Amino acid sequence: MALIITDTCINCGACEPECPNQAIYEPGMEWTMAEGTNLSGSVNMLNGQSVDADEMQAPISDDFYFIVTDKCTECKGFHEEEQCVVFCPVPDCIVVDPEHEESEDVLMARYEALH
Repeated sequence: MALIITDTCINCGACEPECPNQAIYEPGMEWTMAEGTNLSGSVNMLNGQSVDADEMQAPISDDFYFIVTDKCTECKGFHEEEQCVVFCPVPDCIVVDPEHEESEDVLMARYEALH
């Protein structure tokens, strides 16, 4: 399962530098699939859309930090627990995204594809 940041986020930024996939961004920030990964060229997103890994994408939230689901591996391949959750000072601010429930095998496959 990928993670999401809820609207209880206080925009402290503690989570962003802890993400090994560079999947967390500031509110209103454009992002790319290539940042923090080995991706280049055409990439298929979870929603079935194909994008250029280096192409800037629109922010997912203008109000609080956000996680790019297609880059989130729940830290599988790097750490035993989700670092964004560990470093977030707000309890239950970063939670499992119920719309993107994924097995550990899927998360590890994503880790391998990203790195």
